[in-house]
Amino acid sequence: MSMTIASPSCELREVSAHRFALTGELTFATQGTVHAFGESLVRREAELEIDCDALAGVDSAGLAVLLDWLAAARAVGHRLTYVGLPASLLQLARISEVDGFLRGA
Repeated sequence: MSMTIASPSCELREVSAHRFALTGELTFATQGTVHAFGESLVRREAELEIDCDALAGVDSAGLAVLLDWLAAARAVGHRLTYVGLPASLLQLARISEVDGFLRGA
């Protein structure tokens, strides 16, 4: 069964077992529904990979969502990995001094 959740301009879609793609813009305006779905997903899946290559835009609220998902996964002993992190997101994470968390350091 394929799972997808979308909010205006943002989608978290299952592409294969334990692998999801995050597309569109993950911003303050779009993060609500996607945030809740992603948090329940990382609490349910013992190992999960989220491909962020197709993210067109991310602001500090979007960065906070990705960090929240990591915290939720770790809280229950699960592993979450991000791949394809856009340069703009990595730059924002570097400025915020949290890029090591996103890269699994």
